[in-house]
Amino acid sequence: MDQKIKGNLEEAGGKVKEGAGRAIDDPQLESEGKMDQAKGDVRQGVGDVQQGIEDKLDRER
Repeated sequence: MDQKIKGNLEEAGGKVKEGAGRAIDDPQLESEGKMDQAKGDVRQGVGDVQQGIEDKLDRER
């Protein structure tokens, strides 16, 4: 699966987890959700870099 897609899914799951933690007053769950969102952002960035490299290689062929 593409890194950008995985990142989007991880970020979305993190938002749900953060919201659930806030709703049930669970700071640890809320924090885990924020961490998942950050990991999702990083994964999306990796996907952007990979795509940029692939595009550059395609242009050079």
